[in-house]
Amino acid sequence: MCLIAFSLGQSTRFPLVIAANRDEFFHRPTAPLDWWTTDSGNRVLSGRDLKSGGTWLAVSPNGRVAAVTNVREGTPEAGQISRGELPLRALTEPHSQLQNNLTNTASRYAGFNLISLCDTHGWYFSNRDAHPGRTIHRGTYGLSNHLLQTPWPKLLRLREAVDQTVKSAGSSSGDLHRDLAVLLQDGTPAPDHLLPDTGVSRDTERFLSSPFITGAEYGTRATTIVSISGTGEIRVTEQSWAPEGRPEEYREFHWQR
Repeated sequence: MCLIAFSLGQSTRFPLVIAANRDEFFHRPTAPLDWWTTDSGNRVLSGRDLKSGGTWLAVSPNGRVAAVTNVREGTPEAGQISRGELPLRALTEPHSQLQNNLTNTASRYAGFNLISLCDTHGWYFSNRDAHPGRTIHRGTYGLSNHLLQTPWPKLLRLREAVDQTVKSAGSSSGDLHRDLAVLLQDGTPAPDHLLPDTGVSRDTERFLSSPFITGAEYGTRATTIVSISGTGEIRVTEQSWAPEGRPEEYREFHWQR
């Protein structure tokens, strides 16, 4: 489970901003955010899933960002191929080629949403969408564990707050990241009458309804923020979290495109 809000073309200072929480079981082995070389020889900045391979959010040296979320389904089935490979492919393969391939192999993956973004446009594909594959233009968007812009309460709250924060940001990317990190640590659950019905129990819906999820075995494990400025400054920050929302390692990467 994850939550991502991103702003595309809404600020001349910061034409691309991504604010994301990764939610996962704490026992799942994970490598923190860092530069590494994929099997295909490409350098990427990302965390790594050490169980199935791949990642959930990756950044290329030139500032392209790709991320994947799963689709919450009451009786999920394991896919034949790990979804963790998808962000890595989206950073290197042309979108038309990747879309054709995913259209033909969609059933081999469990439900997923995939976004690929740069500071001028983006692309979205889901194997649970009736019309998969679309170009993303200017706007502020939200993505969780259903289709893009599905109006879950936590998505609406974070998307609106990110939009306002980006549009009012000054010139400091450091200040922007600190402001967005506060938004991503919102642990307020949605009221029961606004909870979605995704096939899990009511208690589980309530537990998963806040932007930041606090639990002993499952919860938010990483808060990741990416910004690209109008002058080509790229900043990526990540705060890792332990059970019950205890902060662990903080990492920051900063370079000029």
